[in-house]
Parts: sequence; C-alpha cells; structure tokens
Amino acid sequence: KTPMFAANKVSFPSQTTAGKGFTLKFFGGLGLAQHTNKRATTQAVTASRLIDGDVVYFTAAGDWSLWLKDSQVADGKEDCAKLLASAEPAVAAQLVIDPYLFEVTVDEGEIIPASVREKIRMAGPTIRLDLGKQAANA
Repeated sequence: KTPMFAANKVSFPSQTTAGKGFTLKFFGGLGLAQHTNKRATTQAVTASRLIDGDVVYFTAAGDWSLWLKDSQVADGKEDCAKLLASAEPAVAAQLVIDPYLFEVTVDEGEIIPASVREKIRMAGPTIRLDLGKQAANA
C-alpha cells in the first residue's frame, strides 16, 4: 500500500511492516524519524530541552528530569494521551521541543525503555564514554 502523507508525518499501513503499522515523524525538516508503536500500553513522555538539547523526561510533578527513573509512567491509551497532553504546555513555554510518548516496561520499580533508540537517548552520546550521561556511570 501507499504511504499516507500529512503535515510533517508519513504513515505506513500495517501491510508494509508485517502487520505492525508505524509513523515516521519529521522534526523541523531535518528528516529525523520517530517510530511510534500505537499498540504500546505502558509509556512515558520524552522531549529535548531547548536550552541545551538534553533528553528530558516528564515527571509526575509536571516538570522535566534528565533521568528516566524520575519519569511519570502511564498505562492504557487514555492515560497515555492525558500524560502527553500534560506535557504540552512546556512546548508553549519554550522549555522543550516535540514531546512524545515512548514504550517502557517497569520491572521491580525500574523503568526500562523498550526500544534501542530510547535506550541510546537515555544513555547519552554514543561517541565517547567520558561524555554525556554515561560519564556519571563510568
């Protein structure tokens, strides 16, 4: 089937991805893709902080943290939509850009990203271990 185009998004029907449809979202015309799993039930919200570009996570207190462990997790489509809507005022306040939901699992209180992409974003740059968030764990 043919991809469906909309403002800054391209949606691919499920037949093209072995039964799993996905959406590519293009950021600021840069062509960076975001894969959204619409079947995910447990999710958190992430964005990029505008002042320095750091990856941040939306917390239950309504602010943003550098650490995934601080993030608010929602279960179910309706709660996830409410969580994302709660994060949107930070865009208008120019604190973050393009918040989105991503799938997580919670194992014994630890929040774990489901995708490799989000695991990399959580850890920091992949260029050197002495830079970014991973430097604190070195």
